[in-house]
Amino acid sequence: MPSPPDSVAPRPPVLVIAHRGASGDRPEHTLAAYRLAIEQGANVIEPDLVITRDGVLVARHENEISETTDVASRPEFAGRRTTKTIDGEERAGWFTEDFTLAELKTLRAVERLPALRPASAAYDGRFGVPTLNEVIALAQEMGEARGRPVGLYPETKHPAHARALGLPLEEPLVAALHAAGYTSAEDPVWIQSFEVGSLERLDGLTNLRLVQLAHPGGAPADRPALGYDEMMTPEGLGGVAQYADAVGVAKAFVLGDRLAPTPLVADAHAAGLAVHVWTVRAENAFLPAPLRSSSDPAALGDVAAEVRALVAAGVDGLFTDHPALVLAALGRGVTSGRW
Repeated sequence: MPSPPDSVAPRPPVLVIAHRGASGDRPEHTLAAYRLAIEQGANVIEPDLVITRDGVLVARHENEISETTDVASRPEFAGRRTTKTIDGEERAGWFTEDFTLAELKTLRAVERLPALRPASAAYDGRFGVPTLNEVIALAQEMGEARGRPVGLYPETKHPAHARALGLPLEEPLVAALHAAGYTSAEDPVWIQSFEVGSLERLDGLTNLRLVQLAHPGGAPADRPALGYDEMMTPEGLGGVAQYADAVGVAKAFVLGDRLAPTPLVADAHAAGLAVHVWTVRAENAFLPAPLRSSSDPAALGDVAAEVRALVAAGVDGLFTDHPALVLAALGRGVTSGRW
């Protein structure tokens, strides 16, 4: 009688990554948004990282902060408004690298999408700008209280720009994570970037997992001749696997017309890379037309159907502004935190 086939290891639960915290319900990148995401059951919280003039890493989606703080209404900082060229694009506003941490701490966070998220906008002015160390402390404190790890998924934002200013992101990021006890690929940390050079530098600094971000039609700011479309081919993914452990890709790389899966997940897995996809958002404005509930862009659509399609495509993780809704779609309550 032939031997029975070896059992196939069960697929790990899909990682639920709180995109900027529970940013569908609270102003993004605030301790309140991260706290709510953990309470809702997210496995991981995601701080995008920029840097202050005095070299402190803080959580903001961009180094230009007029959309996410009240800086434009603060007369004492009116003279800080300026125009800069960042990653080849001209931008006007207020930039974190022109503020000390003490000055940033006087600012208050605001909702970036108030027309779509008025309930979150009701919290404008209540919360400040957190440092990376404050985010780490929150994750560890809440994880310990719940008996489960709360992972961290920091992103280096415009790292080549920051390094050119003499304010590199990678070294202080790794120092903070290592000091907090995160040192190995088994720890619940993923460091992500759109820039190849930042990830290659990180690969020489740490054993923590690294993630190459990508969106269709774009290219790394530090390698503009190397398009993301090319990087997400089987050959390109083999190159990414030389320095990264996963790819973090826009939904369009994973789902095509009528939510049909593309070859990307299978190709990435064949290269030894996990696939984390962004961004699952519940409002009609962010859903494909067949899943919208009405013509109101702020109304919630059938986000559960999108989650099911992404899971069926084989993704390993989902970035979401709405952890509670995604966990419900996955049939999970407050998660155990297994990676």
